[in-house]
Amino acid sequence: MSDLFPDPLAAGQGGESAATRLARRVFLTRATGMSLGGLALGELLPSRPVRGADGPPSNRVLENSVLDTVRQQFAPTARRVIFLTQSGGPSQLELYDHKPGLAEWAGKELPESVRQGQRLTTMTASQKQLILPARAEFRPCGDSGATVSDWLPHTQRVADDLCFIKSMFTDQINHAPAMTRFLTGNQIPGRPSAGAWASYGLGSENRDLPDYLVLISKMQRPSDQPLYDHYWGSGFLPSRHQGVKLRNARDPVLYLRDPEGVPRELRQQMLAGLGELNTLRHEQTGDPEILTRIRQYELAFRMQTSIPELMDLREESEATFRLYGPDSRRPGSYAANCILARRLAERGVRFIQLFHPDWDHHKHLASWCTARCRDTDQASAGLITDLKQRGLLDDTLVIWGGEFGRGVAGQGQWDAPEAGRDHHPRCYTIWLAGGGIRAGYTHGATDDFSYNVAHDGVAVRDLHATLLHCLGIDHTRLGYRLQGLDFRLTGVEEARVVREVLG
Repeated sequence: MSDLFPDPLAAGQGGESAATRLARRVFLTRATGMSLGGLALGELLPSRPVRGADGPPSNRVLENSVLDTVRQQFAPTARRVIFLTQSGGPSQLELYDHKPGLAEWAGKELPESVRQGQRLTTMTASQKQLILPARAEFRPCGDSGATVSDWLPHTQRVADDLCFIKSMFTDQINHAPAMTRFLTGNQIPGRPSAGAWASYGLGSENRDLPDYLVLISKMQRPSDQPLYDHYWGSGFLPSRHQGVKLRNARDPVLYLRDPEGVPRELRQQMLAGLGELNTLRHEQTGDPEILTRIRQYELAFRMQTSIPELMDLREESEATFRLYGPDSRRPGSYAANCILARRLAERGVRFIQLFHPDWDHHKHLASWCTARCRDTDQASAGLITDLKQRGLLDDTLVIWGGEFGRGVAGQGQWDAPEAGRDHHPRCYTIWLAGGGIRAGYTHGATDDFSYNVAHDGVAVRDLHATLLHCLGIDHTRLGYRLQGLDFRLTGVEEARVVREVLG
């Protein structure tokens, strides 16, 4: 919202009285000699960002937040988040969780003492659980000695900047509910995503771009991995907090350009008049979504300038494209999106989420998983390096991971070239970097089969609590009351900040 139309839900309550709104309306129009439509038109006009004393160009607008309610007693370590979401369940056995002892178990059945009756999907429940050792080679990397697969040579080189959590676990075994829990804290669609909660809790640092932006990789081959809009939705929070998806097309955001034949001046007048009508309607009904609609019209007008400037990579240097890899010049690629993520971080966007699908390797593990590694390895490492070189990594929290891992048993004929791995929720690996995270550290461990957490397990709700903590938010205080219930990203079960991973 603009300063003209404060958000009545800033503290999760009902807002100001109709009399107060009317009094403010009369004051503004009499003091300025303009109608509210004229004032709104002034708000629609693009403004040039200013350079703050402590960062890159930014309008430095922190608005519509519940920050005073949720603020911790210490300064945040991160101002923004880049979430590199790997959809489909990357195999921790091939990428990060080195288990050399599995070679002795090749082709043998997984002991029941390890499986402990845990649920399998219908794809492998009827076959013997014959152990498939990792298809990749591993090596200790850097001063930290973190084990990273040779399928990720660029990640190996930045291992000392990363914090690996090898003991993540979830309770969902199928993609959609597992990804929904990973991103919203609940397996049932309809809850706000982590990015929406961050927007709601902290507001914006840039009035010309949304708080929360989403980029989806344009795959070079068809992908059967669906990505649902509720993964970045706002749920029951005001809809202004939902993620805005940038498309790989002529119009990165639909309906942003002026209609054909409509000059800019006429468009300004139309939007100003529409803002005044919506304001009158809100005074009659008190519907907070009307305020969201007004704000989004204003933001969309400013985005007509900010989005084309953001998407234009011609100013990037040859060294930058080399850093992110050969695919970085292809619009919509994961590598190009990583460059855009850095550009968004420079512009003060609060939550930036990339989605790369097709990590679901039920077969052809050795060829399909390596292909996804080629898609993402250099660009992910390049992003860490680029942020570090530009002084952005210190206050940017980067998260890499998917909704679950893969099982130790081979799917299909375990020793055949086309063998794969089934879903596995009981343990998997993610990594974090920057934003107050302890670099060069590995947290938690799994058993000898990478089947169960051995110690220091981290639930999804613990990851969310830690994410909010880095942003300076107490997860127990960031909530929203709906239908008599108090909702939180971390839910009602006990969640803890994983302090061991903090720097």
